[in-house]
Amino acid sequence: MNISINSPVTALLQHAGIAYDVIEIPLSEDRKPIRNLEELLSQQGLDPQSVVRSVLFKTASEKFVLLAVAGGGRADWGVLRKHLNERKCRMAEFDEVPQATGYVVGAVPPLALPEDIQVLLDASVKDYETVVIGSGVLGFALALKGADLLRLLADADQGVFTSSPQ
Repeated sequence: MNISINSPVTALLQHAGIAYDVIEIPLSEDRKPIRNLEELLSQQGLDPQSVVRSVLFKTASEKFVLLAVAGGGRADWGVLRKHLNERKCRMAEFDEVPQATGYVVGAVPPLALPEDIQVLLDASVKDYETVVIGSGVLGFALALKGADLLRLLADADQGVFTSSPQ
């Protein structure tokens, strides 16, 4: 099944000549993505750990920072604060995410973001040949080569910003 969606993310990928596959993520009745995404990805032959989550933070100086992380790692708050040279850092509130990124929670990609959002790329993303990212459209994700995502995010700050999953 060939699904086509249009978003700033797909436009960027098409402009860069990067191949991707659209993955439909069924929504529940209240328009929330299903919780068993890992099972859905496994059925499609994709590694469930290859999902690159886009986690938005707000710093004490009112800046938004997006952490792109794969494999279920959790943000290491001390490392984040030190890297950002910030005293405090918190997860963005639910309603702040679309205001800051232009995307709804559950569809935020690690690219095609407003220029004022700093992107941090966790080293975990390099572990996967194929990665799954937010498409910018709720109910859909994109699968692409990890090397292509890394190339697109070459200007992002890269490092280990997470602690290992428990």
